[in-house]
Amino acid sequence: MRRQGRRDPREPYRPEFNLIEQAFARLKTLLHTAAARKVEDLHAAIRPAFAAFTLQECRNDLKAAGYQDDRRVSA
Repeated sequence: MRRQGRRDPREPYRPEFNLIEQAFARLKTLLHTAAARKVEDLHAAIRPAFAAFTLQECRNDLKAAGYQDDRRVSA
């Protein structure tokens, strides 16, 4: 992008490259699939939805984002 004859080093926001956006999209899909119509049902669907995210998958996502993998987190 150019601004007043100079190149703007900032790129436009791209949610597909933001890992937290991808994680929330997956979480929303899992909760939508549960089809909870009551707050109590939604609360009951949250724990299994979070359980769908494996520790290895989270580690891979963090590594892809450039964070170092420390093994202090246990399953």
